[in-house]
Amino acid sequence: MLDVSLIADLPPFVGIERQALGSLLSHAKSKHYEKNTAVFNQGDPARSFFLLLDGHIRVVRMAPDGEQIIARYISSGELFGIAQALGRDSYPANAIAAVDCIALAWPSSLWQETVEKYPSFASNTYKTVGSRLQEAQDRIVEMATERVEQRVANAIWKLANQTGIKTDEGLLIDLPISRQDISEMTGTTLHTVSRLLSAWEHNGLVKSGRQKITVTSRHRLKLLADGHRER
Repeated sequence: MLDVSLIADLPPFVGIERQALGSLLSHAKSKHYEKNTAVFNQGDPARSFFLLLDGHIRVVRMAPDGEQIIARYISSGELFGIAQALGRDSYPANAIAAVDCIALAWPSSLWQETVEKYPSFASNTYKTVGSRLQEAQDRIVEMATERVEQRVANAIWKLANQTGIKTDEGLLIDLPISRQDISEMTGTTLHTVSRLLSAWEHNGLVKSGRQKITVTSRHRLKLLADGHRER
């Protein structure tokens, strides 16, 4: 039996009594996913919904022309694969383990019963869905209106805020992140991302290595993300 302390303080489950949490957990299975393996693929029947306990999940959408677009990253404590909350019976994107991950999985057949039985779970979940839909809308606007430099700065700024850990050098993005990943997040060519990161490293904004980015000047990167040019 899984310990309720695993989920008691996580946002989706706040407000649910421990006994009820125990009942919820009795239906969950703990799963381990090695780095770069798929939890599920776009278009697969949505047979489960998930809570990420440890690690980071990369959400990747496949465009009709075969282009990969990284939609977002899921962090520990977040629900994902909640197709039912969108009124879908299939997954709208691929979910790939960015690092080794541990997740809880519930059968999708329990979704409706769960949201009806636990109003706080329903409320917290639909807030999450709303914020992700707003995030997707913001991304569309960014793609249409922002300069490439601003889009790339914005993507790195958001990742640093979501996953960053403080080091002597600055704020390290705490997941493996390649220049290709940044390219797929921002609709930008790999060449352009490489050029920008090299220039920013030269100017003291970031440090980048193999699948690693550290923000060394948060203030200056935020100015770029907000649309100001480096002087």
